[in-house]
Amino acid sequence: MSDTSAPQHLQRKLGARHLNMIAIGGSIGTGLFLASGSTIATAGPGGALLAYALIGIMIYFLMTSLGELATHNPSSGAFFTYGSRYVEEGFGFALGWNYWYNWAITVAFELVAVQFIMKFWFPEIAGFYWSAIFLAVIFGINAMTVKGFGESEFWFSMIKVVAIIVFIIIGIAMIVKIMLTPDVSVWSNWTKGDAPFVGGAASPGRGRHDCGILFSGH
Repeated sequence: MSDTSAPQHLQRKLGARHLNMIAIGGSIGTGLFLASGSTIATAGPGGALLAYALIGIMIYFLMTSLGELATHNPSSGAFFTYGSRYVEEGFGFALGWNYWYNWAITVAFELVAVQFIMKFWFPEIAGFYWSAIFLAVIFGINAMTVKGFGESEFWFSMIKVVAIIVFIIIGIAMIVKIMLTPDVSVWSNWTKGDAPFVGGAASPGRGRHDCGILFSGH
């Protein structure tokens, strides 16, 4: 009979490649593929580009600050332990539950997003079935061993990274007119309507919400 009172410890079975790809893939949200068009339509190409840059700078300083905290005070808990230590225990408690709520909502967001993606190829199948299938897949991945979870996250993140590289290559090919007809200007979207800054100086603010969501991995 096993001793149930024996202390339980975390198992460090994730390698450097797992952690690196989880970090990279975690910053690439589904919204990057689904919501980028609406962001450009709302803020204009210039406003969207500036919004991405501003949010990116903010995230950079946020992560460097978090890295300094982790180096100064290594902890086995999540980052909300720093809120309890340096601010107040109630702050850390609220931060932890807000972070949990954020990712609980993310699961629902991803399950709805998969309906839009799969509907493109299979319009005759109800979206509910796709959400149910992918919910089972998500549950199965999280029920795996630590190593199995790391491997699945590594390859799923790799797919996202490769997809972005392919889109960049296609974008460059379109700019140099390899994939565009000669009568189409590559700057046409920068001069159409109120572009490049839809709404004037407030255009980056109009796109900041979507950009912030995308950087959080949604």
